[in-house]
Amino acid sequence: MAANNRRMSGKKGAQVGSGGQRRRGLEGKGPTPPAEMRKKHKANRIATAKAKQAVRRPAQRGRGGKGTSEMVVGRNSVVEALREGVPATMLYVQQFIDNDERVREALQLAGERGGIHLMEAPRPELDRMTNGLNHQGLVLQVPPYEYAHPEDLAAAAYDNGEDPLIVALDGVTDPRNLGAVVRSVSAFGGHGVVVPERRAAGMTAGAWKTSAGAAARTPVARATNLTRALEAYKKAGIVVVGLAADGESEVGELAALDGPVVIVVGSEGKGLSRLVGETCDHRVRIPMPGGTESLNAGVAAGIVLYEAARRRV
Repeated sequence: MAANNRRMSGKKGAQVGSGGQRRRGLEGKGPTPPAEMRKKHKANRIATAKAKQAVRRPAQRGRGGKGTSEMVVGRNSVVEALREGVPATMLYVQQFIDNDERVREALQLAGERGGIHLMEAPRPELDRMTNGLNHQGLVLQVPPYEYAHPEDLAAAAYDNGEDPLIVALDGVTDPRNLGAVVRSVSAFGGHGVVVPERRAAGMTAGAWKTSAGAAARTPVARATNLTRALEAYKKAGIVVVGLAADGESEVGELAALDGPVVIVVGSEGKGLSRLVGETCDHRVRIPMPGGTESLNAGVAAGIVLYEAARRRV
């Protein structure tokens, strides 16, 4: 009977204590974090997606806005871009790449310039980054160009005690032409170039190379609407001169080049658009005894800029 009592007894032996874990488990864990910081929450997924989108598409900063980042691919193209001083933030080099002369020069130039990070990446990753282009194991990342505002160009000229000398491009879509114009503006003491935001060439790596380093010291402004930008210049007392094959007078006859002036150059094929042409104070032509129908934007701008610089001296 005693044995049965022992078997049926509810008494237990000694037990190991919890060490206070149960008491700590009952304590509060502080305020609940916001929904955006809680994993698996819908708000967190939305915030994460927005953050990734912001990384892929940098926000516009400054009154003129920012361009988009660009990739220069291929060994020759990368070496040429580094030689010409094209801005760059990252040089991607394929793993186990054949170390030829161009690869060595690219690495040397990137190291000498400073500020360019070197990143080794497998070939599939470089293929993905370049959308399957023939990168030959070298990819150079060019940062977005920081555009000025059209008003900034005139303001900078006046701050230096000079009459503004600005070139505006209407419908010029070749970045090499833009680079050539930037180079001419720099050579003849101009104060900058204005390009439309849409349907126009921007400051790409090709434009940087053609400018031969002038883009580093000559600002390029971007206008949301070129016609409105020209009208704002006119209100500020700046004469707007458009180049046209059927212009009323020749460039050499225009006295306005002595003072504050904006020279508007159209595309080689179509010339000035209707609205831009109507906005100009003067429409002038470049005499061409040789009979050539038109000049590209870079050459045309260079001729007029030379005439303006000659008079100002």
